[in-house]
Amino acid sequence: MIGDILSRLDKVRKTGRGSWVACCPAHDDRSPSMTISEKDDGHILAHCFSGCSFDEIVGAVGLGWEPWFPENHNRLEHQDFRRPYPVADVFEAVVWEARVLSIIAHDMHKKQEISDDDYKRLWIARERLEHAWSVANGESITRR
Repeated sequence: MIGDILSRLDKVRKTGRGSWVACCPAHDDRSPSMTISEKDDGHILAHCFSGCSFDEIVGAVGLGWEPWFPENHNRLEHQDFRRPYPVADVFEAVVWEARVLSIIAHDMHKKQEISDDDYKRLWIARERLEHAWSVANGESITRR
C-alpha cells in the first residue's frame, strides 16, 4: 500500500490529501522531482519530472505492481462525492498561483536572492498550475 511505497523513498513530503513529493528512486535524484498520489480507488500514481517512466519507478521501488494497483480495494473512508467547483473559485486559485510565480519571477529578474522557502513555493505553484491544466483537459495527473 501507500505506506510501503513511501517508506522506500527519500525526502518524502506530504503536499495535500493523498499526494506527496519525493526523490525519484529511478535516477540519482538529490531533491524531490517526483509526485505520488493515491486515488480514491486505492491506485497509486507517480510522475517523475526528470522523465523516468512509471515502469522504471515501479522497478526501482522494488515491490512489484500489486501495491500500485491493488485489486478489490475498498476505500470508503476516502470516497469523495465530487461536486463541480464554481468557475470563479477555479480562476481565483489559478490567479493566486500566477501571482506567486510572477512575484518570484520579478525578484529573479532583478537578480535578487530567492530564499529556499520561496523556491519551494515556486515549485508548488508550478505543480498546482500544471495539475489544473491537466484536469481542465481531462487528463490524469501523470500525463505530460
